Amino acid sequence: MEQQFVELIQEPSGEFENFHRMSLTDFNYLLSKVLPLISKQDTHLREAIPAKIRLAVTLRFLATGDSFKSLHYLFKISSQLISKIVVDVCKALNDVLKDEIKMPVNEQQWLEVENGFKNNFPHAVGVIDGKHIIIQCPDNSGSEYFNYKKTFSIVLLALVDCNYKLMYANIGSQGRISDGGVFKNSSLWQKISSETLNLPKPRSLSSADKANIPYVFLADGAFALHNNIMKPYPGTHNIGSPKRIFNTRLSRSRVVVENVFGILANRFRIFKKPIDINIETVPIIIMTCLLLHNFLRKSNNSSHIYMPPGIVDTYDENGVLLQPGTWRQNVDKNCALRNIAQIPRRSTLSATQIRDHFAEYLFRNN
Repeated sequence: MEQQFVELIQEPSGEFENFHRMSLTDFNYLLSKVLPLISKQDTHLREAIPAKIRLAVTLRFLATGDSFKSLHYLFKISSQLISKIVVDVCKALNDVLKDEIKMPVNEQQWLEVENGFKNNFPHAVGVIDGKHIIIQCPDNSGSEYFNYKKTFSIVLLALVDCNYKLMYANIGSQGRISDGGVFKNSSLWQKISSETLNLPKPRSLSSADKANIPYVFLADGAFALHNNIMKPYPGTHNIGSPKRIFNTRLSRSRVVVENVFGILANRFRIFKKPIDINIETVPIIIMTCLLLHNFLRKSNNSSHIYMPPGIVDTYDENGVLLQPGTWRQNVDKNCALRNIAQIPRRSTLSATQIRDHFAEYLFRNN
């Protein structure tokens, strides 16, 4: 087994990094963290599979989407044992990396997030979106996981900042539940509605503006408009009109979450097709991908490997698309991450007035 690992790290230039989405330095760092959780003792009947091989198998499974059978031929480990190793290692990674995804806890931290959005959309403190994660039909599931597109899925709800990092993730609601329904059942919504997120207090958008406007999350039409959640105006609007400018600015800011989902699908090829593993383990494995995304995004050793130049969309200072991200070339219609239906929802008067105020402000300062 030791020789097998030596062969892995001596693969042709860049192959180890390509198949594990990280540098050997970060691999060894993660190994040191999960070692106590995934190490097994030798028995008189057989030699235990080393922790480094267990981690390598798991990362290769996530990065390539290879079947357990294909990994069996590569690592000379039975498919049944690989399926157990993957779950065990993912649980360990989720434990040691759990702090990689966390929301701001005070006003100053929220304002640091807003700093990345304010030139385009002031008072925005994150972008919310959801995706269906397509799975193979679970046994005896009835219609629980059957969604509006007649596929089986669970739902991923995410909140991201302008640096392509996740601040919150909720995984596992059955596909039949709408995006907005998933949101209303989430801990994020509970904190928004109970005003316990410690968001900055409402204040004017500029020194010339008199009204105090709340800090908001940006969303699409699948979510209900709320004092702290802005979504586009429905329908089409005249070029240069306040509603058109509002929708353009919001869409320009929201593209960051589209890129996050695109990066995930591109770098963790387990998403390249409907996921065919035990439904109970799907949320565990998805969370591992999300945590690794944040870990690798900020790593000085692996960020360039995980997110090579050009992978995300490039825009000019006016928000005009210069170059689509390369992830768009490698994510096809069979990808396990799918959009969620947008359902018209009645908005409260105060939320509508807040959106109108944003629209007028952005129109005056366009």
